[in-house]
Amino acid sequence: MDELTAAGIIDPALRASYAECKRLNSLHGKTYYLATLLLPKAKRPHVHALYGFARYADEIVDDLASTLSIAEKSALLQSWGDGVLADIRRGTSNDHVGRALVDTVQRFNIPIAHFEAFLHSMTMDLSVTEYQTYDDLMEYVYGSASVIGLQMVPILGATDPAAYAAAEKLGIAFQLANFIRDVGEDLERGRIYLPLDELQAAGVTPEMLAAKKLTPEIKSALTFQIARVRRLQAEAAAGIKLLDPSSQPCINAASVLYCGIVDEVEKIDFEIFTERAKTSTWRRLKVALPAYARALRAR
Repeated sequence: MDELTAAGIIDPALRASYAECKRLNSLHGKTYYLATLLLPKAKRPHVHALYGFARYADEIVDDLASTLSIAEKSALLQSWGDGVLADIRRGTSNDHVGRALVDTVQRFNIPIAHFEAFLHSMTMDLSVTEYQTYDDLMEYVYGSASVIGLQMVPILGATDPAAYAAAEKLGIAFQLANFIRDVGEDLERGRIYLPLDELQAAGVTPEMLAAKKLTPEIKSALTFQIARVRRLQAEAAAGIKLLDPSSQPCINAASVLYCGIVDEVEKIDFEIFTERAKTSTWRRLKVALPAYARALRAR
């Protein structure tokens, strides 16, 4: 039985929308997609729907940068986002991505506030280029990452409400790991996501980052941020055990692989300006294969 049929998704138009979300996931979120394969078939399409929504918004903000002005992207994001939010409230959508999202939101009663927060953070990306403090950054990270975890929990299944707090922390850890890896790429987009006061405490200025040359000060700043990722990952670990057993192998694998980005940064000796830290296919398989065996047992 295919995933869509297993999830009870029969309508052809709805199936096409879910298929598009899955395509976006497999194309742009390879690690995320791999982890999703560890879920029972009936859960996977709904995770794809959440990813499709997030990815489409992200494409408006970043991937169209060479063809649209900030004002044009802002108008497009607001128009598309307002349309999807209106569809969620109405309970139906004709948007090629929104149709699957609305169906998932309805099935699992996911609060619309999570999607509003996400769109707020995407809007911030169009105008905010740096964050003075960690608390300032958390306004952005809540919408860009924490709410993704909160959206996922109803699909994954929770045995205790504490699973939601853990999902928020894991989402933050994932996002911070990406920030550490992508310092150089973000600079090219005119953004610095690492809190300026924490960089300053390590002796790092924006000008030093812009020079894209690794220094002892930058290495110290990255070491501080990596420790935070690992702390958040450890704090979230107990919450994974509060999910439905069939979902735990997926999230455990995602935790290892996403937070493992910081391990890869260390392996390249923090040379983030000249190399891209990435998880090897071997490591993905090393994590995924045992997790798949655990997933089968859990089912």
